Amino acid sequence: MATGIKNKVVILGMGCSQFGERWNASPEDLMVEAYTEAMADAGIAPEQLDAAWFSTHMDDVGTGRGGTPMGIALRLPNIGVTRVENFCAGGSEAIRGAVYAVAAGACDIAIALGVEKLKDTGYAGLPVATVGTYIPQWYPNAVAPANFAQLASAYRHQHGVDAALLKRALAHVSVKSHANGAKNPKAHLQKPITEEQCLKAPIIAAPLGLYDCCGVSDGAAAVIVTTPDIARGLGKRDPVAFKALQLVTSNGWEMQGNGWNGSHVHTTRVAARRAYAEAGLERPREQLSLTEVHDCFSITELVTMEDLGLSEPGQGYRDVLDGAFDAEGRLPCQIDGGLKCFGHPIGASGIRMLYEVYLQLQGRAGPRQLSQPSLGLTHNLGGQPSQNVCSVSIVGLWDA
Repeated sequence: MATGIKNKVVILGMGCSQFGERWNASPEDLMVEAYTEAMADAGIAPEQLDAAWFSTHMDDVGTGRGGTPMGIALRLPNIGVTRVENFCAGGSEAIRGAVYAVAAGACDIAIALGVEKLKDTGYAGLPVATVGTYIPQWYPNAVAPANFAQLASAYRHQHGVDAALLKRALAHVSVKSHANGAKNPKAHLQKPITEEQCLKAPIIAAPLGLYDCCGVSDGAAAVIVTTPDIARGLGKRDPVAFKALQLVTSNGWEMQGNGWNGSHVHTTRVAARRAYAEAGLERPREQLSLTEVHDCFSITELVTMEDLGLSEPGQGYRDVLDGAFDAEGRLPCQIDGGLKCFGHPIGASGIRMLYEVYLQLQGRAGPRQLSQPSLGLTHNLGGQPSQNVCSVSIVGLWDA
């Protein structure tokens, strides 16, 4: 029977480029930034890498298809490079490939890297990608802000939340993340904002205003994984271990029946339940030290905390307003600034989330450092509330 990956795979090293409007950097430059830091952190030579997984979404913009862009940019030693794409959860998909390969014994050391150059597309937001041959015949077309604005409206209706109160909670989410991002030199946006700025900002898709939406960015991130024994043999004394890694994909239930009311993300609930079981967590609210969730919009973060079981249904907005997920709260969320301050280079975001949790667990997060964290969760969502791919990962110190 399957036993999961708990404590079977550890992080040997990680790296992350500066995120932002990187007009003077190519995708290859960004890959090199993340890779160089990850390799130095791991303390290994390229010849010790056995396999690679490469995440990028908008491949026709300039990064290229297949595994060769990564292999050539980094001069990898002719190892296998598998390119993966799974909407905005592509980075987590790359991690999953590398982790599973090591856990299965197929290789000793593997690397996962994600990169995206979205500023070069010319779009103000995410370019609209094809959804297949037949889906457009029945699926309503909408851009991301509109899709997640519907999530906000459904959430307010389902739980009877006053519109002004929900708007304040959404503002608090953004203010909190910008306060955290101001302490992060690798974030795209590094300035605090006020609640008044959020509430008075132009509306993008009601009730979401300008500061409720994450931006478009360029960036890359990388993680190198191996077995605990190999890590110890390379001098790693307190490795960060994977406790769970779950990926859940929509099967049409949300849009092809009457069971979904639009106020939550079904796949997040399923992935969270499975991840907690794999990691052996019975009280995640008390056992987790921090979370990095897919805050493409402020409402996404708020609803996600409920879907992860970290707030009671319909009470997430109250927890937000009470500061439960602030840096000094009971369960800090987006301590690095999140997608809100990093932007969202699609192929890189899932790995960037892991990078922050890894730094926190290693006590290396500088002015953002939390006090003695032991377990962290990352949540990476690709697609939209009604049709998506969701990854939930839990990592922690070896003895956590």
